[in-house]
Amino acid sequence: MDGAVWVAVLTGTTAVLASWVTSQGNRRAATAQEELSARSQFVREQREARKAAYLDFMRQAGVTEELYFRLDDVLFPPGRIDQADVDAHVKRTRDALRDAFEPLKHGTRVVVLEGPAGVAECAEAVLRAAFSGNRRLYDLANGGHNPNEARARFVGARDDYRMRVRDFAAAASASMDRHI
Repeated sequence: MDGAVWVAVLTGTTAVLASWVTSQGNRRAATAQEELSARSQFVREQREARKAAYLDFMRQAGVTEELYFRLDDVLFPPGRIDQADVDAHVKRTRDALRDAFEPLKHGTRVVVLEGPAGVAECAEAVLRAAFSGNRRLYDLANGGHNPNEARARFVGARDDYRMRVRDFAAAASASMDRHI
């Protein structure tokens, strides 16, 4: 064989090898791009699921908080108020709080599943504070305690609930600000 044939064979082999190396690089780049795209989609979906869970939980917590604060007019009236009116209002509010507790409990479970742990702990603290507030309202409604002391315990539980809701909101916001 003469030198021209060897040069042609070597050039052809080099071209085939270069083409193969290029195709391998392109395949790896496409695979990496596909993995990055799938990860990005997963993160976006996870973020949206958390956001929906947090917003629903906040809506449910807001219902309970509003019911607690509506009691101020009857528990701390500016003037005299008929005790029968107070008792009827407290009973209606207790019924509404009982109805609001189950959705709050469900929302807590969803937040616990969505995470992260810090936000889940805050949601559980809100639920415990709601239970405590409802218990203090029950004590207030059913007597057996000094009324002023029972009111003070309820107000303390209500204020604790409000603080726990704020803690949850801060934790949820911080969680959403971080990359998942």
